[in-house]
This record gives sequence, structure tokens and C-alpha cells, in this order.
Amino acid sequence: MADDDLAFKALADPSRRFLLDLLFARDGRTLGELESELAMTRFGVAKHLRVLEDAGLVVTRRSGREKLHFLNPVPIRLIHDRWIGKYTERAAAALVDLKYELEQAMTSGADTTARTVNVYRVYIKATPQAIWDAITKPEWTVKFGYQAPVEYDLRPGGAFRGLASAAMKELGAPNVVIDGEVIEADPPRRLVQTWRALFLGEDFTRLTYEIEEGGDGVSVLTVTHDVTGAPQTAAQCGGQLPGAGGGWNQTLSDLKTLLETGKSLYA
Repeated sequence: MADDDLAFKALADPSRRFLLDLLFARDGRTLGELESELAMTRFGVAKHLRVLEDAGLVVTRRSGREKLHFLNPVPIRLIHDRWIGKYTERAAAALVDLKYELEQAMTSGADTTARTVNVYRVYIKATPQAIWDAITKPEWTVKFGYQAPVEYDLRPGGAFRGLASAAMKELGAPNVVIDGEVIEADPPRRLVQTWRALFLGEDFTRLTYEIEEGGDGVSVLTVTHDVTGAPQTAAQCGGQLPGAGGGWNQTLSDLKTLLETGKSLYA
């Protein structure tokens, strides 16, 4: 079954959509927490979560003895990129912007100190080395996502800088828009770093890339972004700031397309 078919099948059930809504509201929940929100047995909730996992819409992580569930919006973004035409994109984006503004107005006094971790996973028909190069080399990063060069000193304590693209500079952006420090580098499998968008005025967040080799030439890229205490960074990277791009969803969808087809989504 194709990836789109699995996602459409998973989204067809209202209980599964409700589970995704719960994870959208607060990520990293246990089965017990999710079960308490639905009028069904623990086994029934677990079956729905398995369907969502198989479709790539939910990613799990172990934290001690607990198994935590995270929303992975990348498959939905891939459906968007394939099925939302250029004539409907603007109207859809306007509705998303309106939804964001209303939610911001309703939650302006919300507590932002709770831990917030976002997990994204995408399956790419490419080698781990190709994915690693696309993430860490400027000649690749200018071809997808925000199409901006990066600079990495790939050793613990080494500097990371995200530079402004030509389009960003035309809008008045400084040369360096993102900075951070490498914590761990194990090419081409794992990269852990700090990450701070200078234009948002928030503290450093923690970003982890994990690349695993799968079967049939397919690799799995998992991006974990701990944005605790940085609500604007969370909104930016979640693609929720109007006019600020699609965040990790769009970037990872574009990366997959580039490595599999040789062209960006926006070429």
C-alpha cells in the first residue's frame, strides 16, 4: 500500500483524528493519558495508535519505562504538497493563518514553561550519507526548504550558523539568522546541536537528527526538536507563524523530494 493510502486510511476514522488532535494540543503522551480521553478500551486505543504509527502519523519514544507518543505531521505535509493545487493553496493558507491568529488570542496567557518536544519522521529513498550531506553542507541546503546556506564545525563544541538567503537579505535580514553549537556528531547517523533563531529573541533549543538505514535503499530520518520555553520557536518550526514558511514539515518534505527526484518542490 502506498504511503498516501496509509495516511488517508488512518485519517478516515474520527477516533484516530481525535487522537491526532490530542497530540497536536500536547505532544509526548502515554497510552494511559490518551486512553483517558476516549470512551473505549485501552486495547482499542492501542489499535488506533498502531494504525497511526504504520501510516507514519505518530512516532513513539521511550522515556524510562514509559512509551511516549508524538504527532508526526510530515506525511500530512506530503499529502498537501501532492494534492493541494496551486489554485487552492492561497485560500487554504489564509484559513490556516486565521486559525493560528484565533488560537493565539485564546491562549495568550497560557503557561509556556512545560516541556515541549516535537518529533518529525520521514522515509527517504536515499543513503544515510546523502541525507547527512543534505543537512550539513551548504551546497545542498540552498536547494530545499528555506534555501539558505549553513556552516557546521562538526565536532563537539563546534559552531553552527544558518545564513540568510538572497531573498531573506532583500527583506532586510542580517547575514546570520540562526546560530548554535554542535553537541554530538556521528556522521552519517546522528547529529545533536543547539539551535536558536536570532530574529525571535528566544534562548537556545535542542535539535537532534537521527538517520537509520532501512531496507530497499530507504533511510529513515527522525528530527527531534526540544523547544521547551521557546513558544515562538515552536510556532516558527511548526509552520504556524503567518508568512514565515512551513517549518520542519515543509523543509523535510522538500528534502525528500530533492533527494528522490533531483528537484525541489519549488524548482
